[in-house]
Amino acid sequence: MENTAAQSQPEKIVHERLTVTRDPDRQRFELRQDGTFIGFLGYDQETVRGADGEDTVVLRLQHTIIDEQFGRRGYARALVTMVLDRLRAEGDRIVPECSYVEDYLRRYPEYQDMVFHG
Repeated sequence: MENTAAQSQPEKIVHERLTVTRDPDRQRFELRQDGTFIGFLGYDQETVRGADGEDTVVLRLQHTIIDEQFGRRGYARALVTMVLDRLRAEGDRIVPECSYVEDYLRRYPEYQDMVFHG
């Protein structure tokens, strides 16, 4: 059997009952499981005028922080997946400044089209 990238990748979300909420005052997306705080993905948001003259919302994803007791269990991957899916649905673009997000985008290239190059 052929070993494809999809076969070698872990599932993006392996936990149940996860929610992501956006806290614009603190500029972060917070991950919770059954109400328990797990971690967050910090960002800086700006509106950029593209070469086409259109305004684009760009989020600079700056740091992914998971509470130590939940570390190394797939929560960071779930958080980034849920945030990217949400931002894609909202039509936003990203600039990965966080090393975890950069690594994630290499592992899951289907999100590369969201990266803003400007």
